[in-house]
Amino acid sequence: MYKCTKTPFIALHTSIWAVGFPGMTSQLLHELAKKHMQNVPAIRPGYTVRVHEKIREGDKDRVQIFEGLVISVHNGHTPTDASFTVRRIASGVGVEKVFPLMSPVISRIEVKKIAKVRRAKLFFLRGRAGKAARLSERFTTSEEFGVAVAAPEAKVEEEVAVEEAKAE
Repeated sequence: MYKCTKTPFIALHTSIWAVGFPGMTSQLLHELAKKHMQNVPAIRPGYTVRVHEKIREGDKDRVQIFEGLVISVHNGHTPTDASFTVRRIASGVGVEKVFPLMSPVISRIEVKKIAKVRRAKLFFLRGRAGKAARLSERFTTSEEFGVAVAAPEAKVEEEVAVEEAKAE
């Protein structure tokens, strides 16, 4: 005789959510997460970052830098649950590290390069090596990069000139 095993599971699943899950509510989790928030740059897949990580060896502390390409970002349920995976090639071997975004172990995150990507997860880079593993940067020439960087500075100079004109 055939028994359906999915029906009891569905009934149990719906009954838990109908009554309410015992534990912390989402609002309470978000309030607790606000205490541990840090100011970090926006990190997306395709960014080349330098992560300054605090390492404790015996009774000494030092900062170790891990530089590589962000291949995935996990946002999590609350902002403190967010993490990102950084991949680099060390001695011909691919090394990946998962960093919690709001960890007290991370002292600083620097964004070095921004590449043009069309995917949320760059796991396909694991199977590639050499030139095939490269991503195209958003600004290909130094002139294009210089124009993009110089644009905000020009606005600041214009604002200063306008303020000086008002003062006179």
